[in-house]
Amino acid sequence: MAIVDPDRLVFRTQYRRVSHNNSFLLTERCNHYCVMCSQPPRTEDDSYLALDVLDCIPLVCKDTEEIGFTGGEPTLLGDVFLQLVRSAKVNLPRTSLHVLSNGRNFADAEFANALGAINHHDLMMGIPIYSDDPVIHNFVVQSSNALDGTINGILNLKSVGVKVEIRIVLHRYTIPTLVSLAEFIVRNLVFVDHVAFMGLEAMGFAKSNWEDLWLDPKQYQPELKSAVQICRKAGLNVSIYNLPLCWIDPSLASSYRRSISDWKNEFDQECENCAAAAQCGGFFSSNLKAGASAGVKRLSVTDVLGLKF
Repeated sequence: MAIVDPDRLVFRTQYRRVSHNNSFLLTERCNHYCVMCSQPPRTEDDSYLALDVLDCIPLVCKDTEEIGFTGGEPTLLGDVFLQLVRSAKVNLPRTSLHVLSNGRNFADAEFANALGAINHHDLMMGIPIYSDDPVIHNFVVQSSNALDGTINGILNLKSVGVKVEIRIVLHRYTIPTLVSLAEFIVRNLVFVDHVAFMGLEAMGFAKSNWEDLWLDPKQYQPELKSAVQICRKAGLNVSIYNLPLCWIDPSLASSYRRSISDWKNEFDQECENCAAAAQCGGFFSSNLKAGASAGVKRLSVTDVLGLKF
């Protein structure tokens, strides 16, 4: 399924039935300016994007397992965002919906209530928290008072029965407080539905700020292991995304997921004949171009048997 726009001389693929990674870009506008944003925000009126998605949703195959809404910040669309969620509910009654948002607009209880009232059958809001320290979180998102707004948004969403996933991108600014953030989550947000620890993608602002952000994942395995164990012990559902399996501490294998979208997923030459190829998520293509595969290694059958998936 594609959109042809003769006025803008644009041809955009909106949906591929054979793909498990169908996400719809609703807007490129955002009220954050994250230092590692892979989709840098723009200020132009792009309301046509959401309207195109409204036209597309009824045409999506009813057997599609999941679709995503992303941005920018989708909630800046206000009532149009709610309309899109309603359309997904009505037209795709067996399809889960995953929405990426910074959560701040849900600090408005009325807006959170409106989303909850739609009663979508399988909606998850993916909301990032980058540190329990407001100074660090607000720096990462380049916005003042951002952490308070996000936390209040999460509380309002959960109060009306909307599922919430906390997303934590792993880089030089988030690793120092990763363990204390996990402790904060289990003390204050233990009712969330999923916690995702995510490798960095060398796109957008992350590519521009790569030297400041990139930290070899093999170096932060102790912090990641501790944070995951804290969340696990509290009964939280935990996943690790966007990293090659050979870099992950073996004790974390059960939380490891193949997560990189098929259209931007590649493997290093060193990965050839690796015994874990079927379980490994590989690399972002952009990360390979940035040289972020140093230390990747082939796993043996013995190595794989030692992993507790």
